[in-house]
Amino acid sequence: MQRLEANQTEAFRSLDKALRGEILAREEIEELFRVPSKSEAFYAIQYASRKISESVTGGKAEIHGQIGIDIGPCPKNCQFCSFAACNKVFPEPSVLPTTEIISRCLDLEEAGANAIYLMTTANFSFARFIEIAQKVRNKLQKESVLVANIGDFSYEQALELKRVGVNGVYHALRLGEGNTTAINPKRRLESFAAAKEAGLILGNCVEPVGPEHTVEELVEKTLIAREANPVFSGAMRRITIPSTPLSQYGMLSEGKMAHILAVVRLAMGHHILGNCTHEPNVHGAVAGANLLWAEVGSNPRDVEGETHRGISVERCREIYWEADWEVLSGPSQFFQSVRV
Repeated sequence: MQRLEANQTEAFRSLDKALRGEILAREEIEELFRVPSKSEAFYAIQYASRKISESVTGGKAEIHGQIGIDIGPCPKNCQFCSFAACNKVFPEPSVLPTTEIISRCLDLEEAGANAIYLMTTANFSFARFIEIAQKVRNKLQKESVLVANIGDFSYEQALELKRVGVNGVYHALRLGEGNTTAINPKRRLESFAAAKEAGLILGNCVEPVGPEHTVEELVEKTLIAREANPVFSGAMRRITIPSTPLSQYGMLSEGKMAHILAVVRLAMGHHILGNCTHEPNVHGAVAGANLLWAEVGSNPRDVEGETHRGISVERCREIYWEADWEVLSGPSQFFQSVRV
């Protein structure tokens, strides 16, 4: 009991430091991740996360809409992904018609999504993505935010993304990268740098988190996420794809994920505006997640070609209402520094 109390005393010191806007050290972040569930400090961490998230965005939360535009057996073999060739969920490739992609993007825009994301499998043709992105941009309102969620890319490709009107990218160095995936972690970091150098805004996340991941791994990926200086970060739990190697570990609860996303929020500092959780849930929003995603089309956590796991913009808005958040109206404030 004395050890537990000592841990919590250190945690409260770190909370005060984070609330003052000071940057937490590796040891302090680790201490916060190790706080026992259902302890006083456990809930204080979530309170502090919510307070910071509200403070840095003027009390406004955001809903971003993503459309998955293709499915198929991806050779990158990320074991947590239903698109992985090794998981044998989608044996044949398929791409939504461009007219359908545009229509769904316009639907998300009309529903009030603060940003629109185009997501592909890692090996999707970059030239074809550019063609699609340009046609989507031409149909969206000028002020709408367009974000790419694609495989790794070069500086020259990042410039091409910007040229056709993409405002930013979502890109993360995932837990298990290089072990449970066939992607070199160095390549992910090179994409971070390419985006920044080209003037694209970066969003990232500590993901996908499962029960098998250690505190040391969480701290490492949190520090890498912070070092990338994204406009938003956060935490996403790994969703079990049945009959795959990682399914043996099960999943973390939303309660545990609320703690993890709150620690990530505290670790990021006040200059990073957004804190996401995925998939959307009330517990995460209460604990400081000011970014949720609506999803249509394909989904790497789903075994259906048309996602059944993804929820609508309206459902995200309902979750925020339950968590007592006000939702931003208009283009994402996270991406304001890059406009078309």
